[in-house]
Amino acid sequence: MWETVAPRYDRGIEFWERVQFGGGREWVCSRATGDVLEVAVGTGRNFPFYPARARHITGIELSPAMLDIARKRAADLGQEVDLRVADAQALPFADASFDTVVCTLSLCAIPDHRAAVTEMARVLRPGGRLLLLDHIGSNWWPVWAGQRLVELMTIRAAGEHMTRRPRSLLAAAGLEVVESERLKAGTVERVYARRPAGGS
Repeated sequence: MWETVAPRYDRGIEFWERVQFGGGREWVCSRATGDVLEVAVGTGRNFPFYPARARHITGIELSPAMLDIARKRAADLGQEVDLRVADAQALPFADASFDTVVCTLSLCAIPDHRAAVTEMARVLRPGGRLLLLDHIGSNWWPVWAGQRLVELMTIRAAGEHMTRRPRSLLAAAGLEVVESERLKAGTVERVYARRPAGGS
């Protein structure tokens, strides 16, 4: 599906970034530091927002077509990034490989988001940061009910879940939440979590 969507993805997401996720990419990327892994990097829309202290950026994505667009974006920005095809549910990196892992607007569509969170935690160094942005299930039940109805169609059509709450998976993955925000009637969440410095 993402191979087909890739050429029009940027046009489609721009509206939602203004209306629903405004400032979210900036919030997440501003907290990145050191060696950064971006999971489900897509077309590289986060690239302009990484600070200088994000020394090296590696990005993985399941869709080669999305990666082609990300490579062009990086080149246009004069950035050196390491982009490769890989599965978020089975990251091809050793334990404790990165200082920061970033995942934006993607855990909603990764089939096994629990496995993806576990993998992101695994590749973090002690003291490392996991930075997330996604739409989630609202804590206001009338909104959640509407999301659930929409989800019945979007899961079938695009594998996209509306009611997931990734933050609930972090403790089991050995991570502690440092900072988080819920916005838009509880349907958008930004999370900065950390792997304890003494973690194995």
